Amino acid sequence: MDIRNVLEVTVKAADDKRAEDIVVLNMKGISLVADYFVICHGNSDKQVQAISREIKEKADELTVTVKRIEGFDEAKWVLVDLGDIVVHIFHKDERGYYNLERLWGDAPFEDIQSVLNE
Repeated sequence: MDIRNVLEVTVKAADDKRAEDIVVLNMKGISLVADYFVICHGNSDKQVQAISREIKEKADELTVTVKRIEGFDEAKWVLVDLGDIVVHIFHKDERGYYNLERLWGDAPFEDIQSVLNE
């Protein structure tokens, strides 16, 4: 499966569960960990978990291996490792504290507006 398709399905899955402020950072040439970081947040522990579950289910449907999910039980910062894509799902209260967008400020943003408008 093409990485761009997986990225779009991941963003749609987060959006379907009402994730807020979804951004995608292009990490190619910046991080050895992944090509893309998807960052979003939910307003409650339950919503953060629902977003995580939806992303895992959609990845499973695409037969994309979910290498690891961390932080699910605490639901403050859930990391879903899809290999070339790492999804960071924060609880609203935690996102500003970690501010990954600033930490990785040299990474360009991917335009995902067309995906969110579908």
